[in-house]
Amino acid sequence: MSGTGASRAVLLTGANGGIGHATARALAEEGFQVLAGVRSSVGRLSEIPGVRILPLDVTDPESIEEAVRQARTSVGDDLHAVVNNAGIIVQGPFELVPADELRRQFEVNVFGPAAVTRAFLPMLRSGRGRVVNLTAATARVAGPFFGPVSASKAALASMSDALRLELAHWGIRVVVVEPGLTDTAIFAKAAAATEAAAAELPPDRVAMYRGQLDAVNASMSKAKAAPPSVVAAAVVRALTAGRPRPRYTVGPDTRLLGLLARLPLRTRDRLLSRAIGLHKVTLAKGERPS
Repeated sequence: MSGTGASRAVLLTGANGGIGHATARALAEEGFQVLAGVRSSVGRLSEIPGVRILPLDVTDPESIEEAVRQARTSVGDDLHAVVNNAGIIVQGPFELVPADELRRQFEVNVFGPAAVTRAFLPMLRSGRGRVVNLTAATARVAGPFFGPVSASKAALASMSDALRLELAHWGIRVVVVEPGLTDTAIFAKAAAATEAAAAELPPDRVAMYRGQLDAVNASMSKAKAAPPSVVAAAVVRALTAGRPRPRYTVGPDTRLLGLLARLPLRTRDRLLSRAIGLHKVTLAKGERPS
């Protein structure tokens, strides 16, 4: 709990997603009062006792300001934690990712958590609270065609490292929860968005990457996704431990990528290429090797 033990209120962004819903339920069952930040659909969140819906778009300054006002009205000046869970996945070859999609990736995954954290810091400072940021395994090892989301999560992880030192003076602990592949709808949504974007591009540009994309998709289809509940359990540990760890790694694939991150870059690239099957992809007719 917090240093004072006074507050049991937690702001959770992206509460209507797979991980968000599981986390809201787990926190409520632990006895926390959950301020469930949602941008649009509420889903079944309202059915969970101890959960209060809070309209919140992390990319909209006015929405964040109003969320702070409503939070103060609901729980007072003290807040135990902000859990920055809201996020999106933009994927695909960097060459083909639309510029506005790349900007949106950072607006939601980096600038959003930064704005929410800064807005709620007075309440966290009063409650000697905590900040929990959900990054991703690819923040440490960026896989091919996951460059946009990997870069955004790496930025969030770096921001967390800086905040951990900056906010320690007030007893505010900053924790990173690092999930791997999780069984939620976000990956399907990302794949659909990628296909939609590709449909707007000249076919010959998309065809250049077809062999590599097929290899990556085949590799991903064999991966075993963890249930959202394991991520939710890590968030609960981060909020209830007397001395939480700076980072909670969730899932076997995340631990494996952590080991890969320690290897020399050429070795790591070679292993990743073979694991995904990229080393078997041949150049299309008319292409030249780099």
